[in-house]
Amino acid sequence: MTYKSKLASAEADLLCDAVLALQNREECYRFFDDLLTTNEFISMGQRIAVARMLYDDEKYMDITYKTGASSATISRVKRCVSYGADGYNVVLHRLAKAQNENSEINSDKQSE
Repeated sequence: MTYKSKLASAEADLLCDAVLALQNREECYRFFDDLLTTNEFISMGQRIAVARMLYDDEKYMDITYKTGASSATISRVKRCVSYGADGYNVVLHRLAKAQNENSEINSDKQSE
């Protein structure tokens, strides 16, 4: 079954396709520098950081201290992580998997 977002439109499809066309972190920075205001970019970064900390079962007070996020922002992100479209969970799972794979590679190199 294909997921149908309530945000779907021709413009949203173009945005998704544009993000999927990016090949590295530098391209992401260039694209987001052009696309977003500084505050929009900072807010998005803060939300994914909050989501990662929630994914890692960190406490609200620790998340607020580390990110500066308000309790309202943390609650909103938690609601999305727990009951949303699963977007955060897909990304966070893949990031954790990539981090574990990189750790294993680095560990293997050190033991050689």
